[in-house]
Amino acid sequence: MDVSPKYEFSWNLIGDLQAGRPNLGRLTRLEVYRLMQFTLRDVIEKKYGSEAVDHIFHEAGKLAGKEFYNHVLGHIDDFNTLMMKLQDALLEMSIGILRLEKADLESGQIILTIAEDLDCSGLPELSHEVCTYDEGFIAGVLEQFSGFQFEVKEIDCWCTGDRTCRFKAQRVG
Repeated sequence: MDVSPKYEFSWNLIGDLQAGRPNLGRLTRLEVYRLMQFTLRDVIEKKYGSEAVDHIFHEAGKLAGKEFYNHVLGHIDDFNTLMMKLQDALLEMSIGILRLEKADLESGQIILTIAEDLDCSGLPELSHEVCTYDEGFIAGVLEQFSGFQFEVKEIDCWCTGDRTCRFKAQRVG
C-alpha cells in the first residue's frame, strides 16, 4: 500500500496561471475563496471536531506562510524589510492590509493587524475568532525568516466585534 501523500504541496501545484487561465486571469471573487474555506472547515469539523479543524488549518497556514516567504518574498536579511515586503505583497494580492503595531525583537514579541482580512472581514459576529489559518501563515513567515519557532494567536477578530484582526506573535524558546 502506497502511503505517500497524494497531494504533497509543492509550488508547482500553483501552476502556470497565465497558460491555464488566459481569458479569466489570476483573480476570482472572494465568495469563491470563502465558499471553499468554510465548506472545507464544515466537513472536517463534522468528521473530526473543532479542535482538529483548527489544528489542520493552522498547520496548512504555517506551510503556506513558509512557501509564501520562499516563493513570493524571497530571502530577506532584516525585520523591517520583511515587514515592508510582506505588507506590499498582502496588499498587492488583496489578502489584507498589514500594519505592524509593536515589535520587540529582544523578547521576540510582535503585534500586528490585518484589516480587510481575506478570511473574515464582513462576516457576522460569532463567539470566537476564525483566523486560525492566518495564525499559522504568520507563524510560517516569521519562522522561515528568523529560523525560530513562533506561537501566533489572534487576539482581536472581525467575528468577535472588532473591525480589524490583531495577532500576537511570540518567539518560542
